Amino acid sequence: MIIICIIHSLGIGGMERVMAILLRHFAQEEEIEIHVVLYGRKREVLQTIPNPVKVHKPTWAFNNKKRTWHTLKSIAFVRRTVKAIQPDTILSFGEMWNNLALLALIGLPYPIFISDRRKPNKDLGWLQNRLRDRLYPRAAGYIAQTEKAKDVALQKSWNTNIRVVGNPIPAMDCQQEQENIILSVGRLIPTKNSDRLIQLFSRLENAEDWKLCIVGGDAKQMNISQQLARQVESLGLEDCVILEGAQRNVKPYYCCSKIFAFMSTSEGFPNVLGEAMAAGCACIAYDCVAGPSDMIDDGINGFLIPEGNEKLYLKKLQLLMKDFDLRSKFGKAARKKMKQFEASEIAGQFYEFITERL
Repeated sequence: MIIICIIHSLGIGGMERVMAILLRHFAQEEEIEIHVVLYGRKREVLQTIPNPVKVHKPTWAFNNKKRTWHTLKSIAFVRRTVKAIQPDTILSFGEMWNNLALLALIGLPYPIFISDRRKPNKDLGWLQNRLRDRLYPRAAGYIAQTEKAKDVALQKSWNTNIRVVGNPIPAMDCQQEQENIILSVGRLIPTKNSDRLIQLFSRLENAEDWKLCIVGGDAKQMNISQQLARQVESLGLEDCVILEGAQRNVKPYYCCSKIFAFMSTSEGFPNVLGEAMAAGCACIAYDCVAGPSDMIDDGINGFLIPEGNEKLYLKKLQLLMKDFDLRSKFGKAARKKMKQFEASEIAGQFYEFITERL
């Protein structure tokens, strides 16, 4: 059997990390040939993938000044590559990328399964929204990350063959002792609300022996890291707020932190929240449209705060800092909850869905 996985790149983002995990598990199946097609702007391979996986990417660099022409070249590259490989099944990741993949494969006999990886009702703009409405029904199946995402897909009539599969969350075998660290992980984009978290941290009482650590790099050609650095300086928090930038290996940060604070307001299924829970962090998150509510059971394995309620967020964060027993309770329950998202289990669900009709 031949499987092709299509994605824009294998960089350090959450979507890319999930794809790399799937590639590693698919490669363990007997008599399976795995290919990955990269056709985004950067086409990076920063994730670890096994040698049997064959990587295909254009030989020419994407020039954003010739965006339309190079997008058409990318579509042609995907079509040409898929025709040459002749796969039994195809898996594509990413909203706008799914549109391009479906366009590239129109008229070809190969089943393509698609999965959105962001906020399920995210507005992609007029053109991409229209393409999604027209093209998604052509897919052989749609993989939703959450029940909310499935509901949206059904309401939009994107597809009728829908399976809900969460993200694979790698096990975290943490050995080091947790420190008085509040951790936040994610790309530095406005919806992650890192600036609001810094502001909240500045309002905490009796937090002199605590540090706030923010892991994540600039994205989408924004320079939010510079804005955050200026904010930290203006608040006089240089000694207790640490901006670590992008990190390929985030595990040590999870393992040494007592609390994971997540203030994102736009998610599909936040890997970083799941990874923090798997590491035994006491977690607090906004109950945004999709993702956190599939992971956190409020008051049992973490705190789920109504989106935008900073007053309650501050109160619960302060409580977590003070209460060792509560942090311990949440950490143990979080580890237990994340077992249902173990990588082998989730990869098996993906594999079953994209191959069940073969």
